[in-house]
Amino acid sequence: MLRVEALNVFYGGIHALKSVCFHVKAGEIVTLIGANGAGKTTSLKAISGLIRGRSGSISYNGQDISDVPAHHIVKQGLSQVPEGRRVFADMSVAENLALGAYHRKDMAGIRADLEWVYELFPRLQERRKQMAGTLSGGEQQMLAIGRGLMSHPKLLLLDEPSMGLAPLLVKEIFDIVKKINTTGVTILVVEQNAHMALSVAHSAYVMETGRIVLSGPATDVAANAKVRAAYLGG
Repeated sequence: MLRVEALNVFYGGIHALKSVCFHVKAGEIVTLIGANGAGKTTSLKAISGLIRGRSGSISYNGQDISDVPAHHIVKQGLSQVPEGRRVFADMSVAENLALGAYHRKDMAGIRADLEWVYELFPRLQERRKQMAGTLSGGEQQMLAIGRGLMSHPKLLLLDEPSMGLAPLLVKEIFDIVKKINTTGVTILVVEQNAHMALSVAHSAYVMETGRIVLSGPATDVAANAKVRAAYLGG
């Protein structure tokens, strides 16, 4: 479904992604793990069209999207849930969710997806009239994911969904990630909580200083001695 080939991204003189290659098969949960500054978020931004690579290619469903504007990429069924939630604080929960479907015209489908989001996140339905800025961190993360789902994605990009959340909430969020995947949505998740990400993913890639240094089935990556020492507490 997604293929990133020899992608190089620069921020001024800083070489942020160095010939990065990875792929995501339809129906999978794939995770990119690595330390802060490894290039994980930059990879997602490049896929979403928010930044441009200097060289290399990104293809989605067989089509090169390297130079496609971000809003057209969303229309093709690829949606990103950004790091740090980025909800619209002065708008209600319901208004935030409606914005997720801004490009859609299928009213029946929008209503069905809204019901599904409220089924996944009952707390959002309870707080649908509440201003998003008054929600807890966990509720804002639920809202950010729900807003991403309202675009009816085939591929969902999740950037650090566990950031700043209590352990119980982290487990709840990742249980929902698995549930979303069972409905046929392919997921690429960037995550510093390597243990949790590897527990739900089918495949995994480890990034260090802008390069992919290890890849394979998530169970094999989790069993790797270097990964265990660096990310899983030994």
